[in-house]
Amino acid sequence: MVVYTQEHVYRHPWDRVTAAAWRKFTDPASSKALSHVADVHTLHRRLDSEAGRLQAARSITVRSPPLPFILRRLLPAAASSPSGAVLCHCLETSLVDAPRRAMDVVVRNVSLRGLIEVEERSTFRPHPERPDEWTQFIQETTIRCRPLAALAAVAEKVETRCAERFLQNSAKGREVVERICRYLEAEASGAASSPI
Repeated sequence: MVVYTQEHVYRHPWDRVTAAAWRKFTDPASSKALSHVADVHTLHRRLDSEAGRLQAARSITVRSPPLPFILRRLLPAAASSPSGAVLCHCLETSLVDAPRRAMDVVVRNVSLRGLIEVEERSTFRPHPERPDEWTQFIQETTIRCRPLAALAAVAEKVETRCAERFLQNSAKGREVVERICRYLEAEASGAASSPI
């Protein structure tokens, strides 16, 4: 099993960063950076306007990096392409608590769980040193290669390779959120020239 944590400080206020995070997948300018994302659908959302809380669930379909041959052999023939890439369906659940200025996001794969389990937990909070100006983002990811657990060395290689790809994609996602934050900042000051 591979577990890693990433932290990032957005030099933007919490409300701007969380608004940008919600726009990340729908922003047309993000399609190149987020080319691994094939599809996103909102499954459910519930707003409690009295408490200032939003709960949402989204389906996210991603293209995996090419899988090693040994893992492709464990999949049904229709599940992977000749290149070894696989579509993986994930469930994202989000809770936004506006009065507390807290947003928590959990993403888990729902397909391929017999092969690999991935869970990503992210939090967005005002930065403790500059709570009105900056946002602290913490993301913890756990990756477990189930069928190869008995072959620890092979499982470790697969998990490490997956972790490397997730780290690359996380960096791309943070870049997209940063870009959208800059746009929202310009929009708020009346200087935005084009929509997202």
